[in-house]
Amino acid sequence: MGCAPRPGPVLVNPLGKQQCPGSGAGKLRGYGHEQCGEGTVSDPRSPSRLDPEIAARLKRDAAGLVPAVAQQYDTGEVLMVGWMDDEALHRTLTTGRCTYWSRSRQEYWVKGETSGHTQQVKSVALDCDGDTLLVKVDQAGGACHTGDRTCFDAAPLPAVVVVVSG
Repeated sequence: MGCAPRPGPVLVNPLGKQQCPGSGAGKLRGYGHEQCGEGTVSDPRSPSRLDPEIAARLKRDAAGLVPAVAQQYDTGEVLMVGWMDDEALHRTLTTGRCTYWSRSRQEYWVKGETSGHTQQVKSVALDCDGDTLLVKVDQAGGACHTGDRTCFDAAPLPAVVVVVSG
């Protein structure tokens, strides 16, 4: 019973549990099977390598995540919104490449790692409430998974526009 140990690095998911390389979503070391059992994780607020002073400023959702708005650094164009936990933010700050947590795949992903559409980090800021990150990047290729330049290229929604006259 259980999975055979795998050689190579041990990954840590955003819930702070070790994940066997190549095991896919949900196979977390220390849950269920001895080596890479399946199970649910109940505590999203596990320690990471993020600077504790930065971590203390973050206000996370119930899953331990913070939305991260990616913006083109030189034009101000809003490119996409992704999710980061403490470890994803740590990786983004220390590698210069945007790392996000995929809520659907339950794994980290580095923007452009498979598509080549990379995001080179220029700056990272936390909003005044501590609940949203602004990551200014130099985007190579499309930012959206559809291949579009931004995730906001769809037709605009009808909205009342208020014009203030001087």
